[in-house]
Amino acid sequence: MIVRAVMEPHPPVAVKEIGRGEEKKIQKTLASYHEASKFIAACHPDTVIITSPHATMYSDYFMISSGKRAYGDFSNYRAPQVSFDVPYDEELTEELNTYLKKINFPGGTEYDRDRMLDQGTMVPLYFLLQEMPDVRIVRIGISGLPLTKHYELGMHVAEAAEKLGRRIAWIASGDLAHCEKEDGPYGYRPEGPQYDQRIMKDMGNAAFMNLLAYEPAFLEKAMECGHRSFCILAGALDRTAVTAKVLSHEATLGVGYGFVEYTVQGKDEHRNYLDQFREKEEEKIEIQKKKEDSYVQLARRSLETYITEHHKMPVPEDLPKEMLQKKAGVFVSIHENGELRGCIGTITPVQKNIAAEIIANAISASTGDPRFTPIEEEELPYLSISADVLGEIEDISRAEELDVRRYGVICTKGERRGLLLPNLDGVDTVEEQIRIACHKGDIDPEEEGIKLQRFEVVRHV
Repeated sequence: MIVRAVMEPHPPVAVKEIGRGEEKKIQKTLASYHEASKFIAACHPDTVIITSPHATMYSDYFMISSGKRAYGDFSNYRAPQVSFDVPYDEELTEELNTYLKKINFPGGTEYDRDRMLDQGTMVPLYFLLQEMPDVRIVRIGISGLPLTKHYELGMHVAEAAEKLGRRIAWIASGDLAHCEKEDGPYGYRPEGPQYDQRIMKDMGNAAFMNLLAYEPAFLEKAMECGHRSFCILAGALDRTAVTAKVLSHEATLGVGYGFVEYTVQGKDEHRNYLDQFREKEEEKIEIQKKKEDSYVQLARRSLETYITEHHKMPVPEDLPKEMLQKKAGVFVSIHENGELRGCIGTITPVQKNIAAEIIANAISASTGDPRFTPIEEEELPYLSISADVLGEIEDISRAEELDVRRYGVICTKGERRGLLLPNLDGVDTVEEQIRIACHKGDIDPEEEGIKLQRFEVVRHV
């Protein structure tokens, strides 16, 4: 069972052999490290689980470190003399790996490629070993999967620990926003302090359901580091009564560092936050579905038919005439819990009409987007869908002819081509729009001779 947990950052500068005096600028953080480490050691855990955003990260898989022992040092920070050699809890790791395979959850030890410890693990260990030299650990990375999947992983880890009767202390390693000050390493964005204030309040109140509702575009703008790590911890404490104690927060160096301690008080079935969040999302989608027009309704019916019945639906005859008589390129975008879950489209029409275009692209977006695993039937109640019908494509000679809200962009260099739709969350400048479109087409945006085109869309939601 989970008995205690801590949210804490991982700045290498906090290690005195690395900071060489600079660590004195973050005295609150240093004091909190020592207090948090004593807090963990005092509960005499069998194993300490560390979730780290700097462990090997996959887009669709959670990496769990395997092997007998964990090794690492701070050679990358000019302090190779600070090294680590601690045992892994092999039995718990194997139990978790076996359990995740059994339930077909995307995580385990199968793709453990880098056996060396990362800074997100080593910095907390540096302080913990001073209080608990015989620590045994399990190390878990984050993924590109939705926040709900991170929360769900935490629940599964807690179940595996419970099965083995382990007393677990948990460290959710993660810095907060990285854009807190103009003179910081990443400059200033208003979303930085906003994120820190919001996350410290939510974590300080153990309001774990709130973590699942952070908008992806906001998290990206805040340049946060630890949110997914915190979500895994929150999942491990699902249906659990806890007391929370905020130790400190500071952003002296332009990056947010926050500490919160959690003491488990027992079971509390009312804190089933993943179930509650999904219930709210399902209600929201049901309201949204009642407002969908014929374009989106068709896209939803298409992907639902294909996923549940495994065949492509025919074009219905009772659609608006323009869907049956006109041809156009169409992009179908799918979001789940606010995060992109698939987007596939055609720049120019390849089907007999817009309706057929929507049907084909909805299937491709839900099952054939190479960035994501195919959507499964249990996800259907939580999907938001939009269909963008493309207008005429125009050649333009310069970026100034673009407008991120009005026009989508196509960037072409030789046989390579990348497209980005207009009016997307998190894309606020033409420079960003072109950079992302180029990236999608495997084009270096600094290359010469990139052809630019623009187009408008009619977005159906």
